[in-house]
Amino acid sequence: LRAQNKKLYLATFAAVLGPLSFGFVLGYSSPVIPELRKIDDPKLRLDGNQASWFGSVVTLGAAAGGILGGYLVDKVGRKLSLMVCSIPYVFGYIVIISAQNVWMLYFGRVLTGIASGITSLVVPVYISEISHPKVRGMLGSCVQLMVVTGILGAYVAGITLKWRWLAVVCSFPSCIMLLFMSFMPETPRFLLNCNKRSEAIASLHFLRGPHADLEWEFRQIEASIQEEGLNLSEFKNPSLYRLLVIGMALMFFQQVTGINAFMFYAETIFEDANFKDSRLASVVVGSIQVCFSAVAALIIDKSGRKVLLYISGIIMTLSTALFGLYFKMVLPNRNNSSNPDLWLTLNSASPGTESSISWLAVVSLGLFVAGFSLGWGPVPWLVISEIFPLKARGVLSGACVLTNWVMAFLVTKEFNDFIGFLTSYGTFWLFSAFCCLGVTFTAFYVPETKGQTLEQIEAYFRRS
Repeated sequence: LRAQNKKLYLATFAAVLGPLSFGFVLGYSSPVIPELRKIDDPKLRLDGNQASWFGSVVTLGAAAGGILGGYLVDKVGRKLSLMVCSIPYVFGYIVIISAQNVWMLYFGRVLTGIASGITSLVVPVYISEISHPKVRGMLGSCVQLMVVTGILGAYVAGITLKWRWLAVVCSFPSCIMLLFMSFMPETPRFLLNCNKRSEAIASLHFLRGPHADLEWEFRQIEASIQEEGLNLSEFKNPSLYRLLVIGMALMFFQQVTGINAFMFYAETIFEDANFKDSRLASVVVGSIQVCFSAVAALIIDKSGRKVLLYISGIIMTLSTALFGLYFKMVLPNRNNSSNPDLWLTLNSASPGTESSISWLAVVSLGLFVAGFSLGWGPVPWLVISEIFPLKARGVLSGACVLTNWVMAFLVTKEFNDFIGFLTSYGTFWLFSAFCCLGVTFTAFYVPETKGQTLEQIEAYFRRS
């Protein structure tokens, strides 16, 4: 089986260079914002509001990229969509490298965001369609693993490189992806959907190896496509609405767990716990993400999708509740609604209070990042790549990706307003409640897709 999988793994590696590029985009802002806030050039220097836009404008670009990706993936195919998205990645970094003012920085970030949005939609679809059931979960989870590897790579490179040179390094994975993907096949399902039967057989032979028995798998894919015939009127079908609700809800709950809020304040939490090198602290957090994303990839095909969502959700519920307790203890008699900057308030708390229980913040953050990486990070992306019918996959996946990135923008941009309205501990307890709701939703509505072919999953939902 491993010998047969070699070319499948090679095609997956070429595809996940996209999520690696996506991770570099997300990680780029963390080491760069502190540098740009102190830069001598007044045209490039960021104030507090500009810094928040520099970090969050990527999510707006990614939301637009999700819509564009939903169109491209059905019109030009999975392979060509991945090759096309390398262009805004590279061009975005060129704009950042040559930036003469803040608006050029924003524009470069938007372009890399658009590429990230296309990537986040197309890569899970490509991997799910080329994989067989025994390894689809593992290979699909490599998407999240490569995203967090990219984030960690940006953190590590940011320790020694200035912001322009860091942008140069961040552009490399997308260039390599363009080169590698040019030698990889289109997915057999997309080729059959375009009535390219001989190309589909050749693609399946490439992915499964020359000695694999392909007849049963090919017949099953072909029968599914012949039955399909989806048109706009079929979007009235309740089974499609159910799938769309499941996918959008998974993306909603992934973001309202508070992952972006935790990551945004990670450096300051570690500083308060006497980790003086905040950049090194980011590397620690990134390493935790990579380790537990790798664990999720290794066990997901044996444990199943729902089990990981349960374990992950429970860990995150407890860790966000503990994090809220930390702020309740540090600021016992203080309503910080008059000062929405959480860390200005924290630093004005009574001396020694936070340092005596700083371990609680560090443990909470470590648990949360580990829990998220184990389930709610990789699994929603995997599930939406599995449950949608072939001919509706682009449109429905686009709606889910749009939901994810809009919620990411809202949580990132409005986090301080939440603190002002609910207090710091109230905000994290709200995240804890959403984590709990996510577990409940999983129990009642999320299907278990472990060990099933995409056609079997599709047939199940058609019957139901």
